[in-house]
Amino acid sequence: MFELTGKQAVVTGAASGIGLAIAQLFALQGANVFVIDLNADRSNAAASAIKCMTAGTVSGLACDVSSEKSVQETFAKIAGSIDILVNCAGIAHVGNLQSTCLEDFERLFAVNVRGTYLCMRAAIPAMLQAGRGSILNLASVAATAGLSDRFAYSMTKGAVLSMTLSVAKDYIAQGIRCNCISPARVHTPFVDGFVAKTYPGHEAEMMQRLAESQPIGRMGTPDEIATLALYLCSDASSFVTGVDYPIDGGFFNLR
Repeated sequence: MFELTGKQAVVTGAASGIGLAIAQLFALQGANVFVIDLNADRSNAAASAIKCMTAGTVSGLACDVSSEKSVQETFAKIAGSIDILVNCAGIAHVGNLQSTCLEDFERLFAVNVRGTYLCMRAAIPAMLQAGRGSILNLASVAATAGLSDRFAYSMTKGAVLSMTLSVAKDYIAQGIRCNCISPARVHTPFVDGFVAKTYPGHEAEMMQRLAESQPIGRMGTPDEIATLALYLCSDASSFVTGVDYPIDGGFFNLR
């Protein structure tokens, strides 16, 4: 039901965390996967690791998603159709309106918003030519919920959600679907690094607090997000477009 054999999938931010889990699962399901990340060594290492798990074609490409030139050059290297695009590249920031300086605001906008826009814009011509395609953007519960000290991050994820709905509306007649996923907290290497840097000596306490912020009592895993991504990008969800899927451990409805 969730087979991707013969499909080409592009996953940004795919060298670690959620993006890596998505790239791995898509490759295992038969897709030819392009692992895109900012650092060439990291993207190639991730692609090599995935190749050890599957007989599918996996390629690593370096790309600065915030740069139009870099995105254009990277997507030009992808021959043939682009059946699936997953925009997973993103960065975070802690701070409220007053503590968020313009530099941090623009840095998050450049990666999370401009990067999603540029990659969708680069992929859409191939999808239009083929008359089909599935775009999946990584939003967040921060897009629609008030989270403390997440001003700039919430702004960017709200924009990702709005872009998703707009693209879904504009290209539905051309056979292109566009959806987004809104996870609550997910346990990734980024979370480990953030906690270690921000709360040295109190890592275990902070990890417990993060886990308890979801009613289910734990953070999500990248593999759980990848499973939902597989459904939304496979033909099994062919009747689904313009949807923001929460995957949040009860964050919205059970608090």
